[in-house]
Parts: sequence; C-alpha cells; structure tokens
Amino acid sequence: MTRIVFMGTPEFAVPSLDLLVENGYMPVAVATAPDRKRGRGRKVSSSAVKEAAAHHGITTVLQPETVTDPDFTRQIRNLSADIIVVVAFRILPPEVFREARLGSFNLHGSLLPMYRGAAPIHRAVLDGATETGVTTFFLEQSVDTGNIIMVRRMSIGPDETTGDVHDRMMLLGARVVLETVQKIESGNVTVSPQDDAMATPAPKVYSAEARVRWARSAAEVHNHIRGMSPFPGAFSIHGSDRLKFYRSRIFSESPQRGTGPGQVLKCDDSLVIACGTGSVEITELQSEGKRRLESRAFLAGSSLELGEVLE
Repeated sequence: MTRIVFMGTPEFAVPSLDLLVENGYMPVAVATAPDRKRGRGRKVSSSAVKEAAAHHGITTVLQPETVTDPDFTRQIRNLSADIIVVVAFRILPPEVFREARLGSFNLHGSLLPMYRGAAPIHRAVLDGATETGVTTFFLEQSVDTGNIIMVRRMSIGPDETTGDVHDRMMLLGARVVLETVQKIESGNVTVSPQDDAMATPAPKVYSAEARVRWARSAAEVHNHIRGMSPFPGAFSIHGSDRLKFYRSRIFSESPQRGTGPGQVLKCDDSLVIACGTGSVEITELQSEGKRRLESRAFLAGSSLELGEVLE
C-alpha cells in the first residue's frame, strides 16, 4: 500500500483528503495547523483538515508550530512516506519534502507559472481573468516553481466572486490530486518545467487593499468587489458606516454626465453607483455589524439617498 502523508489546513483542502480516502488512499498521517482561538468567542478550535481527519479515523495528526522544527522533520522521516500531498498548507523546507520516497507535490490554484503566491484565486478575479485552473507540481526549494505534473483549466464567470471560484476549484482540485497520486504510484508521470519568463505574482490580499476606488472604471470596480468577496470584503464609507460590498454587476460602461465617482445614481429597488467611467449595480452588501443582504432588502432600511457620494 502506498504510504501517503497529507498536509493541509483550510476547507479548500478537505475535498482532496476526502477523495483520497474514498478511493483507498488512507493517509498514514495528516499535518495541519495547530488548534487556535477563532471567531468572536475566541474559542479554541481545530482546522477543517483536522476535523476531516478525525471523521475518517486518521489518528496520527501532526500540528507543528513551525515546519522548520527538527522534531517535525523527524516525525515525517519516521512515517516512511511514499508520497507527500500538500494542499493549502505552509512552505515546506527541503529536509521535509525530500523525505517522500516517490516525491512530494503541491496543488496550486492557478495555471502555473501564472499567479505564483499565496492568493492566486483573489488575484485572478481582481485582474478580471476569464480563465484559471489548478496545477500539481513536484516541490522544489523555490516556492511554486517545481516541475508540473498535471493542469486542469476552468472558466471564471463575469460576475463570479473569489468565493464562487474557490468553491468550484476545490472540487476540481480534489480530482486532480487523486489523479496525480495515481500517476505517481504507477510510475506514469511525465513532467514539464515551468517557464519563469511567464511567471506572475499572487501576493497575499490584505484588508488595506479592500477600499473601493470609485474613480476607476466600472469594470475595474466590479472586479475589485467580486475579487475581494467574501474576504476581506470591498468597502466604502457612508457617513460613519462602513459598507461592505459582496456582489455587483456592471450597470453601464458609458460615461455618466453630471456625476462624480461614488455618487449614488439609484437607490429605490436597486443600488447603482457611479464610477470614473460607467457605473456598477451593487446586488449584495452589508452595514457594519449587521448581516449581509440583497440590495432590495438593504435599501428598505437604509438611509442612503439619491445623489449622495460614498467616500
């Protein structure tokens, strides 16, 4: 039996673990993040992968504070892994990923070498890309640079959010992880090197980037809103209230005469806001401290007025 060690932390990694187990590839161990205080109540909770491992009866769960800890390397060595599968974990040092007899591979949420980095889905949607995909590749010391094993493409719809793409991608990725394990196990692996000249970065997304710049074009504002959704959430200021926008669509790409960026053009049964060029319709949003609402329900209790300008 092929000895697999699975490494991952968030929900994105769970379908990959599930599909491996369902197809007879029960990991000998799982590595995931330590239990942390999460949420408003700051209760200690486990990662999504640790919970999935418990569901499958996987008893060996490693939770290193740091992957460079020599004890973690020794634990991995003692597992005598044939394959290490990495899905949304941390950057592994060579002394860890080289412990797998047949190799260690990572699932990445882009068509490498495009969007190398921590936030490939966010960055693709923010850029208005119409296509993305998943890539599996053998780990090398430089992040996201190893030889490619498999690639699968997927479209990005014009109004899809980062969350929408994430949810579809994690299911596609799970199938590719399973196929990659099967290829490595059978010895039927043909790899291709990445072209570094084609590489683009996908750095982590921070809340400081989330403020909407209404002076941009309608297409750019729309891509910003959906690219930041659901996290960290694009926002603008209305009086003392921070409004978060989760879904939108382009209302018009034509210049709006007599209006300025951020001006409310419509706020009866729908919410339309002027951009530098054109306008966007906000279809789902949230006042600070309240729940997300579709625009019609939000406007029923909102103090937004026609002609107001959002900061």
